[in-house]
Amino acid sequence: MEPLQNISIQEWNRLYGRFQSLVNKLENNLTQDPELILLDNADLLQLFKISHKTAQNWRDNNVIAFSQIGNKIYYRLSDINKLLDANYKPKSNK
Repeated sequence: MEPLQNISIQEWNRLYGRFQSLVNKLENNLTQDPELILLDNADLLQLFKISHKTAQNWRDNNVIAFSQIGNKIYYRLSDINKLLDANYKPKSNK
């Protein structure tokens, strides 16, 4: 049996409305102040395609600012942008 086979129009509209609400929240978060957007360690690893050890080294060597609550580590998007800006190498015109 297909999971959505017997869904009514009203149920479909309700699900669609919830989906649209989530999309709107995500879009609003993307336009938020980078100081307010937090990424966790898994996000950082995926974003930079680095290992846990590399992320640990960056934290230990003060390469990137972070907050730790219990075992969970968070990074501000603004701090990630600062890291990228600090290591930016403009294109050379050779």
